[in-house]
Amino acid sequence: MGEHTHKAFDTDLQDLARMVAEMGGMAEQQISDATEALDRRDLAAAQLVVAADSRIDALQREIEAKAVLTITRRQPMAVDLRDIVAAMRISNDLERIGDLAKNIAKRVVVLDHEFRAQQVMRGVQHMTELVLSQIKDVLDAYARRDLQKAVAVWRADEEIDAVNNSLFRELLTYMMEDPRNIGICIHLLFCAKNIERMGDHATNIAESVYYMIEGKSLLDERPKSDTTSSTVVPFDA
Repeated sequence: MGEHTHKAFDTDLQDLARMVAEMGGMAEQQISDATEALDRRDLAAAQLVVAADSRIDALQREIEAKAVLTITRRQPMAVDLRDIVAAMRISNDLERIGDLAKNIAKRVVVLDHEFRAQQVMRGVQHMTELVLSQIKDVLDAYARRDLQKAVAVWRADEEIDAVNNSLFRELLTYMMEDPRNIGICIHLLFCAKNIERMGDHATNIAESVYYMIEGKSLLDERPKSDTTSSTVVPFDA
């Protein structure tokens, strides 16, 4: 690869990294805005989150197009190709995180303003803080090629699962105590599950960073302690 071509390729890689960082910032903002709208039952703020999702989608498509064009033009090998593949993978996970934030915002409109379970909302806020911390750390690991930080994010997913399990049990209690709470609690269960899934996508990103740096996949079994998927919700309580 000639010097001019090499410089152009470096520029392409820098552009991809910059776009991923921009997309990550947008996804983080969407998470914060969606959960704040949920806490305040703020329909106008929720609608802004829904509308903003299209910008994340558009940037994901730009990253994918840039990556494909770079591969076609530069025909990279080894570590350079891994950088491009990682950027595409990470942008896909960030796009899904944006979708999950949008899903939370969409549920704000159907929530009962009179139902105020402060302990549940504190749990939701705590889960959100954990997820935002994970996403910030894993994007930093990507930018700095920090293998140890990426692995730390990958291993920390269990803490988010534990909070989700606790929220699940709390909401089940509300449903069993008063059947009138079932509808609202189901919506809050889905919101909590969406946040938990954001943590899963942060873990995916950590795996992509590991692959980018090491050229191989993490071989350990992914840490997971979510028990909510196998629990039957008592709709006829």
